[in-house]
Amino acid sequence: MPQNEHMELWTKRHGKQLDHDERTRKREARSVKKQSRMAKKLRGLKAKMYNKKRYKEKAAMKKMIKMHTEKNSEHSTSEPAKKGAVPAYLMEREGVSTAKILSNSIKQKRKEKAGRWAVPLPKVRTIAEAETFKVMRTGKRKRKSWKRLVNKVTFVGPNFTRKPPKFERFIRPAALRFKKAHICHPDLQTTFCLEILAVKKNPQSAMHTGLGVITKGTILEVNVSELGLVTSGGKVVWGKYAQVTNNPECDGCINGVLLV
Repeated sequence: MPQNEHMELWTKRHGKQLDHDERTRKREARSVKKQSRMAKKLRGLKAKMYNKKRYKEKAAMKKMIKMHTEKNSEHSTSEPAKKGAVPAYLMEREGVSTAKILSNSIKQKRKEKAGRWAVPLPKVRTIAEAETFKVMRTGKRKRKSWKRLVNKVTFVGPNFTRKPPKFERFIRPAALRFKKAHICHPDLQTTFCLEILAVKKNPQSAMHTGLGVITKGTILEVNVSELGLVTSGGKVVWGKYAQVTNNPECDGCINGVLLV
């Protein structure tokens, strides 16, 4: 279990209150009144931001309800009656059009395709620069302080060569360089130890991405050739994206979820 999850650890050890589910249900039921009080009480910029957020939530809810109602609705058509006898159970029913249902299913598929790249951890904790980079003092009198020691886990390519000490601004210790990650496949519910190909995006900053710093929420490209994944055209998939779900510098390993 990752660090700082004290509440989850307490629940595992001691269990929950007997009325925990009932209290949770009541709290959710009361949340509507709380939102109403907030909307009345807020003023100025906070009120604008809150109302904008509520408007988006309501719009999404209305769209979802409309989609469900349209999916189940039947539209009568004025098609000419087919030749021949009609069964008894179809006597009162006119021709039903499934065009709306079809268009809804296509829209849903598009949304699913767009949502494929939704990451498991959309929000991560902001890390201060002082936490990642430690100031290293150099020179005979230790007055120069332009070098930085990277305290986080990093990834460097297989052909990486360090610069001479005179020109090396960021020092990435060899003990904190990782080449493999434990990636969980969400559909198969299986974890594989896969080789890291590159650090695609670190949410902290572009500098973290360029240096190959791996923190919680980082998007990695991993080698999935041994998983035997193939495209619709029959080609073997070489690399796929995965998101880091733990703090590697605390746990000593990189855990992540494959973005499928």
